[in-house]
Amino acid sequence: MPMQMGFRWYGEGNDKISLGDIRQIPGVSTIVWALHDKMPGEIWQPDEIEKVVSQIKAAGFNADVVESVNVHDDIKIGLETRDALIANYIQTIRNLAPFGVKVICYNFMPIFDWTRSDLFHPVGDGSTALFYQKDMIQDDPKEMADYVMGFTEKYHMTFPGWEPERMAKLDELFEKYKDVTKEKLWANFKYFLEAIMPVCHETGIKMAVHMDDPPWDIFGLPRLLVDEASIDRFLKMVDDPYNCLTLCSGSLNANPENNVAAIVRKHVDRIAFAHIRNVKHFPNGDFSEASHRDCDGETGILDILRAYHDGGWEGYIRPDHGRHLWDEKPGNVRPGYGLYDRALGIMYMLGAWDLMDKEDEAK
Repeated sequence: MPMQMGFRWYGEGNDKISLGDIRQIPGVSTIVWALHDKMPGEIWQPDEIEKVVSQIKAAGFNADVVESVNVHDDIKIGLETRDALIANYIQTIRNLAPFGVKVICYNFMPIFDWTRSDLFHPVGDGSTALFYQKDMIQDDPKEMADYVMGFTEKYHMTFPGWEPERMAKLDELFEKYKDVTKEKLWANFKYFLEAIMPVCHETGIKMAVHMDDPPWDIFGLPRLLVDEASIDRFLKMVDDPYNCLTLCSGSLNANPENNVAAIVRKHVDRIAFAHIRNVKHFPNGDFSEASHRDCDGETGILDILRAYHDGGWEGYIRPDHGRHLWDEKPGNVRPGYGLYDRALGIMYMLGAWDLMDKEDEAK
């Protein structure tokens, strides 16, 4: 199977971008999807899955990649309720298999998913992008949560990992996590993975964990998948071909010390899904997301694509967070997930890949 280009779609009625819009982007074969109205711990029912998958396939795409089936906090904390919740997760995997799903992207981040201080930060050319101001993500998680949730409520958007029902219990969640050390979180992660690997073998579905975003502890909460050493530990901890990575270049390179291309070369056989995102760093530790063009950030997009190509990688890939361009403003675009910059990113990636194919043919 050659590399398959994907595009994340939030579903009919939940995304301003239509499947018809995506069809006009050359080279896209995979719609990356989810049931965004499902809470962590709930079973995805076959009729709910069929409704979305049938829309995707009717538009001429495959629905091979789900992003995400979120993991309930009780599993991460290691509470007595985790076995029942893991059983629900296993049933969801079984329910997805008949619809051709090959990869499930997920994360194991406590409480918060991705974390940013500004969803529409001016880049300087008239566009805006997601921005992380380091000194704002230190003391008061409620301030950041209120900002993000205020946006979702105002514009009636769902953000995976930012479910209103969970955010309303923020104090309770922090209390539950207070004794969860980094080592305890690793142990709970291993428990979860060992429980689900048999059904992955049974169904042929690979579990592909997303890196922690950003790759350092926030608000006193431990983060695990933050660098090469932690990725090594994760893959050895449950050394199974169905225990894989969603290798997110932007999440890792928020820390400029991470060499993403080197990590790709080292673990290319365990990367089921790739997110390509570019980051521009500032001396004080802030970072902004940038266009996918290599020279617009410091992530090393071309070196990363070369690492995948040299490794003979066959997997699913998508452009991750893009800038908001032209008429994309708060209210008519999902932060980081506009149409235009992600389409430009796809053409940039495919152009680089095609050139590498041509170079190989000429050898």
